[in-house]
Amino acid sequence: MRKKIVAGNWKMNTTVPEGVELAKAVVAKSNEVPADVKLVIATPFTHLYPVAEVVKGTVVSLSAENCADHEKGAYTGEVAANMLASVGCEYTILGHSERRQYYTETDAKLVEKTKLALANGLKVILCVGENLEEREAGKHFDVCESQIKNVLYNFTAEDMKNIVVAYEPVWAIGTGKTATADQAEEIHAFIRKVIADKFGAQVAEDTTILYGGSCKPSNAKELFAQKDIDGGLIGGAALKAEDFIAIAQSY
Repeated sequence: MRKKIVAGNWKMNTTVPEGVELAKAVVAKSNEVPADVKLVIATPFTHLYPVAEVVKGTVVSLSAENCADHEKGAYTGEVAANMLASVGCEYTILGHSERRQYYTETDAKLVEKTKLALANGLKVILCVGENLEEREAGKHFDVCESQIKNVLYNFTAEDMKNIVVAYEPVWAIGTGKTATADQAEEIHAFIRKVIADKFGAQVAEDTTILYGGSCKPSNAKELFAQKDIDGGLIGGAALKAEDFIAIAQSY
């Protein structure tokens, strides 16, 4: 059985005290979530250490929102994978559409980041997905296939045990639009096939693929009922513990 994951991406929101309180609220409600659903919260870098203390010994795992593509050195403002591991991170999100769009994050850079994350014992949540223009041009399959091949095909079947894929329809992030359950399932099944083409059917079957595009309590149940959707990468709704837990309860 592949792992079901509901991961909250806080993005650039909350002060440290607010983030600590939000993490405490998630932990307090975590016993309301089915035992086979993994809860992950991804916080800004400034929050990682205090939030790690909050989630220590609980069922909630900690993730960073990004990591550097270098091991160490004169890279002012960057945060290395081993630094993330040292404060208790279990995961890091890589390749989020906002990183790709605003910070010119390339697939080549993501290969380096993924290598460093895995080498330092972190699990990777790798984001792929198309924007509105690409979706309307019917290029969504091509875009996702290219992103997966350019990054994941550089790794091994063994590495894939520590990689989660998150499909983001970029046109549905923060817009209130959501891919229909059928649209989401179609592309999730396609992503699984692209993984199978390289690593074989069993690795593809074992890979967790999350949906990340305006997932909320009102639509999570329908999305999570799809065969190839294994959970969600949650944005805005992750900033309210009640909504985040309600999404995880949709299983």
